[in-house]
Amino acid sequence: MALPTLRIIGFLIGIFLITLAVSMAIPVLTLVFYDRTGDINSFIWSSLITFVAGLALVIPGRPEQVHLRPRDMYLLTVSSWIVVGIFAALPFLLTQHISYTDAYFESMSGITATGATVLSGLDSMSPGILIWRSLLHWLGGIGFIGMAVAILPLLRIGGMRLFQTESSDRSEKVMPRSHMVAKYIVAVYIGFTLLGSLAFWAAGMGLFDAVNHAMSAISTGGFSTSDQSLAKWEQPAVHWVAVVVMILGSLPFMLYVSVLRGHRMALFKDEQVQGFLALLLVIWLVLGTWYWLTTQLHWLDALRHVAVNTTSVLTTTGFALGDYSLWGNFSLMLFFYLGFVGGCSGSTAGGIKIFRFQVAYILLMANLKQLVHPRAVIKQIYNGHRLDDDIVRSILTFSFFFTIIICAIALGLSLLGLDWITALTGAAATVSGVGPGLGEIIGPAGNFSTLPDSAKWLLTLGMLLGRLEILTVLVLMTPYFWRH
Repeated sequence: MALPTLRIIGFLIGIFLITLAVSMAIPVLTLVFYDRTGDINSFIWSSLITFVAGLALVIPGRPEQVHLRPRDMYLLTVSSWIVVGIFAALPFLLTQHISYTDAYFESMSGITATGATVLSGLDSMSPGILIWRSLLHWLGGIGFIGMAVAILPLLRIGGMRLFQTESSDRSEKVMPRSHMVAKYIVAVYIGFTLLGSLAFWAAGMGLFDAVNHAMSAISTGGFSTSDQSLAKWEQPAVHWVAVVVMILGSLPFMLYVSVLRGHRMALFKDEQVQGFLALLLVIWLVLGTWYWLTTQLHWLDALRHVAVNTTSVLTTTGFALGDYSLWGNFSLMLFFYLGFVGGCSGSTAGGIKIFRFQVAYILLMANLKQLVHPRAVIKQIYNGHRLDDDIVRSILTFSFFFTIIICAIALGLSLLGLDWITALTGAAATVSGVGPGLGEIIGPAGNFSTLPDSAKWLLTLGMLLGRLEILTVLVLMTPYFWRH
């Protein structure tokens, strides 16, 4: 790879690091406000180290007359997530006095909006660390939206070209419009965060908890300010606010932009949104009724518990209202399956994504019709787009390797001595971005702190692979990527 290209990538990563360094001022101000000044020096040193590293990459400047090619985007995307995670771990390392393995696991879980954690004692933890965890979710969420809207369609990753917009077109003609779309998306993201904070506050949370949970919910991350997660707050209004904000974070942000531009029904006419909301409603009713019949709860209370937990898993957020792993075998299997599905493309949610399941159904029906009518020409249309061979091949490749990666990581974890439930659900939860797994160790009532360091690094790799849609990372491991 040419030196000028590497300089551009370094320049952009430097900007990301400087942004991260400036963001560390928020925990510092939080600590000052709550008069918990003991950790301030740790955040100041973390910010200073990060800023100097970013400045060192930015000072050489950006080479003129050099532009990034689509293949260069792979390296930029993967390296930026890895490098930002390295420096985002510094506050955890300096304030919590944990190993760098645990610190990097926590930071990668934050910026990938996974929500798996190695920390406990959150109820009495420093407010600076709590806001930093939520802030990493929030920054990682908006970063992933930008990647999903602008970069992945350009790279033709996993069928994402179905959602290609002018923001992923590199022509000079649409660049001003691309910048406007980016501003709209950021405005919507900030707007939802503010509204979510106010709604949590009005529902009964303290202002600090409300802001943290709003950032965590809109990014579908799952970090909480309590070891009990949402179960700490008994007010039903808090739980329903969490459900609404998680759903908002798992819908395509480009459609919010379309609504702001005057296409008022764009959100509800989209097949992906229709499928996601329909699936969510069916799950609520089926599992809610089952939970009501098997417990002493009132039907509305049973529905609320089911709505919070199933929405959290389906949107890959990771909040929990009680330990749903104790609900029985049927619910356990259902929660395991839901973690694979995920939200909509162009949202902050992880998982395989709803549209890939919908496209798979279209392909299945087309093949069945072809068996009955071998000579028929069957059109395969999704959301107004023709499903050509390139899109179908890309979706099938992604789905296959998504499953293979989970199986490989689970096999590696079992080799390290973990039981099969912890290994399988841990691999699935980190690659899908759900966060908590199942079982006594890493279930909703546990965390990942007791796992061996080698297992944590394997799961950290799973977070990165899942968040960057698998193939973005795998392509860097091929020899022909590095040849001119």
